[in-house]
Amino acid sequence: MGLGTRSGFDTREEVREGLRSVGYIATNRIASTVYLASHLGKPILVEGPAGVGKTELAKAAAAFMGVPLIRLQCYEGLDESKALYEWKYGKQLLYTQLLKDKLDRIVQGEAGLSESIERLHEYDDIFFSPRFLEPRPLLKALQQKEGVVLLVDEIDKADDEFEAFLLEILSDFQVSIPEIGTIEAASVPFVFLTSNNTRELSEALQRRCLHLYISFPDEKLEREIVRSRVPGIAERLNRQLVAFIHKVRQLDIKKLPSVSETIDWARTLVLLHAENLDREMVRETLNTFLKTQEDVQVAEGRLSALTEEALKEAR
Repeated sequence: MGLGTRSGFDTREEVREGLRSVGYIATNRIASTVYLASHLGKPILVEGPAGVGKTELAKAAAAFMGVPLIRLQCYEGLDESKALYEWKYGKQLLYTQLLKDKLDRIVQGEAGLSESIERLHEYDDIFFSPRFLEPRPLLKALQQKEGVVLLVDEIDKADDEFEAFLLEILSDFQVSIPEIGTIEAASVPFVFLTSNNTRELSEALQRRCLHLYISFPDEKLEREIVRSRVPGIAERLNRQLVAFIHKVRQLDIKKLPSVSETIDWARTLVLLHAENLDREMVRETLNTFLKTQEDVQVAEGRLSALTEEALKEAR
């Protein structure tokens, strides 16, 4: 499905089923936001806790649409040269050496210094032409003729200056390269920006985007997600482990288990041929979804009660 007009979805249900077909279980709000962004031509700013499927949404959208995914991972100190383009200095240096070797032949027959310099100036543009340009993610996205999903991941980790620069590109979907000129998007990218809320984003960027907050799913939705990603899991075990995860998320721990870690734990239990949760099995596999020793110790202190409550609720 091309993105040239950004209106390829006919219904919200088409979006939801399309995402489901590539393994992403979307809520009505997620499907509605993707549908509206497609028709309004707006980027989607996806916020929420780490591990709830923000990045996976962009990947799933690209897979469903059948277009490339280009990802720009943000970090402190990210600048235009890393996000937009760089010059191939090594190649320019090689061509400079070749020009030097041919210098006598180039200026041969010129009457004086002025004419020789004019003759050499004819070669200036060669060194700052598209053949020497190294496109980075943003420019690559603008160059895609058949459509593309552009994922700007963890925009909250970038500096305010880069956020302002990005906003300028998202407003017009074009960039100006002084040596070459203005490059317009071959097709309008479908843009996803993700944020873990480590800092407040500018009002200008928020106005430019449709906002989507993805929270941890309820138990019913998380069971559906596990069922989709771990087809071999027994329904009883699925209910038990999801109930346990939701109990753990109520504890006072540093890092709450993400949905991806729920899936990892489900795969682990299937590999261990588990049929039901029991305290020792849970103890042995806590490190699948708890990533610090402090969190493991907190869970171990409540292990019997958590397991018993999860089994009771999952009946």
